[in-house]
Amino acid sequence: MKIKIINKSKHELPSYASVAAAGMDLRANLSESFVLKSLERTLVATGLFIELPIGFEAQIRPRSGLAFKNGLTVLNSPGTIDADYRGEIKVILVNLSKEDFIINDGERVAQMVIARHEQADWMQVAQLDETARGEGGFGSTGKK
Repeated sequence: MKIKIINKSKHELPSYASVAAAGMDLRANLSESFVLKSLERTLVATGLFIELPIGFEAQIRPRSGLAFKNGLTVLNSPGTIDADYRGEIKVILVNLSKEDFIINDGERVAQMVIARHEQADWMQVAQLDETARGEGGFGSTGKK
């Protein structure tokens, strides 16, 4: 799949780290480093602008290493970039750890997954088909 991209950052384009990778790392595009304090959130610019085909979205997700080791995550995970959005891709990061975290220019702060999606047409009905699960939710299928 070919996707149009404008790169106004100082960094290379996002790329896949392996042949089977689903996500591409997004880098912070900053004029200077800054400290993200404990429980603080911020909007991190990437300098990237994309044009997705209709029927696709870009999902912005946390990087597992930053989440596990440093408590950094994407606040609205996964964030969605719609096919008709033409603004800069920015990442809402939050520091859930007790320690401050320094974000440097070029730091890989999130990953982006391109995914196909459908738009639904609602069909209002009086009742839904029965299933074995029924209305059970929130752990109703058990732990094991």
